[in-house]
Amino acid sequence: MTIYQHFRPEEKEFIDQVLNWKDTVEATYAPKLTDFLDPREQEIVKTIIGNQDVKLKMFGGSLTAERQRAFIFPDYYQCEEEDFGICLFEVDYPKKFITLEHPQVLGSLMSLGLKRGKFGDILFQEDRIQFFVSQDIEDYISMQLESIGKATVTLRKQPLKNVIQAGEIWQEMSITTSALRLDTVISAIYNLSRQKSQVYIQQGIVKANWTMIENPAFECKEGDIISVRGHGRSKIMALEGKTKKDKWKITAGRQK
Repeated sequence: MTIYQHFRPEEKEFIDQVLNWKDTVEATYAPKLTDFLDPREQEIVKTIIGNQDVKLKMFGGSLTAERQRAFIFPDYYQCEEEDFGICLFEVDYPKKFITLEHPQVLGSLMSLGLKRGKFGDILFQEDRIQFFVSQDIEDYISMQLESIGKATVTLRKQPLKNVIQAGEIWQEMSITTSALRLDTVISAIYNLSRQKSQVYIQQGIVKANWTMIENPAFECKEGDIISVRGHGRSKIMALEGKTKKDKWKITAGRQK
């Protein structure tokens, strides 16, 4: 049995990267800091690294951060918060006249030509907006990000202790599906026709565990996070078994 059998086939490239990080830390006896990882990537890192030959800690700028950086280090090293190299920015914009949303903020950041791994969580609390970035792009971001949507913005660097607390709220529901295929699960959660779900998947606007999925037959599992652009994010909280008619009973949540 190989390590790949514990994961999905599409995760092989990332698994190889994690194994390389582990081998490098063991060989050089020097720590390794990753970019921001989504929760699925974090689980893979935890599974592979463990805390045996090398140590592992994760931090995303706050205790509740969804996207976090992994710090892999030899046992002699004392890991501190500063080792994670995270900067927090708050966005100043004309709040009385403009409303900004998450996709606009992320789109503006991505338009600067940087990969997603350089940005952590984007946080909203009423009309306040903050986001985490890797310190190595801190100066570039502060100079280049001048607008979000139609709003002219300025950035103010904040200490991490000033982060706003924006917790996730899931609205639970019970659904049944004929299979655990992505298209049928999407149909049940978002109340769409299966044909419409398949179109969305073909259009590349559906993600499972933060990865775009183009295969309608992709098999969903407990804990999967699914997002459909324009319809929000959902989570498969529990697979409750099958009904007498051989349908899957699922407890799902939609983000409010």
